Amino acid sequence: MASALIVYGSTTGNTEYVADIAGQVLCAAGMSVKKINAAGAEAEALCKDYDLTLFGCSTWGSDSIELQDDFVPLFEHFDRIQAGGKPVAVFGCGDSSYSYFCGAVDAITQKLKELGAHVVDTLKIDGDPNPEQENIEQWARRVAEAVL
Repeated sequence: MASALIVYGSTTGNTEYVADIAGQVLCAAGMSVKKINAAGAEAEALCKDYDLTLFGCSTWGSDSIELQDDFVPLFEHFDRIQAGGKPVAVFGCGDSSYSYFCGAVDAITQKLKELGAHVVDTLKIDGDPNPEQENIEQWARRVAEAVL
């Protein structure tokens, strides 16, 4: 059975909601799924023992890209992630009225590419993800199909 890890940072609950939906879809596709908050994640433990790792982070700030508070310490240690050749996906929630809409998704994606990861897909949600549930489910199915 393929395994997936979902690591997320969420302040308002929106990114956690997306992580929950993605996890349900991956489980339904036959994957074993572990979901952890970025606050409790150790960089060294990510990617290496999983067939797929999803990273979710909301974006704050209008003058620069600001990652969600719990995700910042993890991101600072991304060089310790053994992501080379590993399939990953990145998602996040943000506000399109800001200059750097979902900039955390872009920053995390760029760093993972630099580390040699295979970025399967990304997803950016504007505001409340509840009305986007169908799109989230479709995205998660595409991500699952990339490794199954």
